[in-house]
Amino acid sequence: MNQTPKVVTFGEIMLRLSAPGFSRFVQTQQFNATYGGGDANVAISLAVMGIPAAHVTRFPDHEIGYAATQLLKKYDVDTSHILYGGNRIGLYYLETGAIVRPSKVIYDRADSSFAQIEPGMFDWDNIFDDATWFHFTGITPAISAGAVDVCFEALEVAKAKGLTISIDVNYRKNLWQFDRTPQKVMSKIVDYADIIFASKSDMKELFALEAPTFEDDKFPFIAKLALEKYPTLQKIINSKRDSTSASDNSISGTAIDRENLYNSRKYKLMPIVDRIGGGDAFCAGYIYGEIVYKDTQTALDFAVAASALKHTIEGDANLATVQEIETVMRGDISGKLSR
Repeated sequence: MNQTPKVVTFGEIMLRLSAPGFSRFVQTQQFNATYGGGDANVAISLAVMGIPAAHVTRFPDHEIGYAATQLLKKYDVDTSHILYGGNRIGLYYLETGAIVRPSKVIYDRADSSFAQIEPGMFDWDNIFDDATWFHFTGITPAISAGAVDVCFEALEVAKAKGLTISIDVNYRKNLWQFDRTPQKVMSKIVDYADIIFASKSDMKELFALEAPTFEDDKFPFIAKLALEKYPTLQKIINSKRDSTSASDNSISGTAIDRENLYNSRKYKLMPIVDRIGGGDAFCAGYIYGEIVYKDTQTALDFAVAASALKHTIEGDANLATVQEIETVMRGDISGKLSR
């Protein structure tokens, strides 16, 4: 494999502490520890699928930071641009739901090493050498004012170097706890993007785009408005997860460019092993598809199949291989024992 990173991701990685099995927080006397973050999940998934990937972040300069780095190295993600400093890694606690009881997440990420990043810390010109793609989520700038500034610093260099830029909007209103307006920040970030992954609610809340009430399928209408508003934007991708009941969960996808609308098949998601990271698996699958298949419909189909498989895998990142994803994409969802 070419060891030069071709896809660069940027964002915080947190320590995930999960109550074992389906235990509630008030029941458990121990937690299972792993690491995860939306942007890093994309890098790990791409590396597993054979796409060279590098992740850029900042960890505390102690054993927990080194352990998180080792997780990335385990899956052959380039960690050479990670910085170390600050005192703590962000945490989140997970209680896995079952049947009609939803899962719960509690965050503890204030004053993390990543939240304290500032412009000038990262050598983006060096980081983007030989890279072709830059990806991060809307969670990254939501962490701190310094993270906002560093995102724009990176975007300027990535754009100048001609990288494809993709943003998973992933708007989390409660994360924006500092003096920056998320609508203004994210609107300016999308000005740099070639591709965004976004939902109806993302575009409504952040970009003030809303379809008329008589629209049956509002996403295509709103996406067309977004393409008109942002002239450099080429494609808008959406993964749609339906949950009409505890026993009826499914996922499908839609892609829109300046000429066409693409739809994927729908996959049933039962039983669900771990929901977390399903959207990141979708993003990684789509990026893989654009790079390898160079066809929007095939990339979308691959992305949805990848996300469906992620729901069967415990942990934050999708560890499904290309062969496994392509098998599902071809319609083989039997789950028969592989010998």
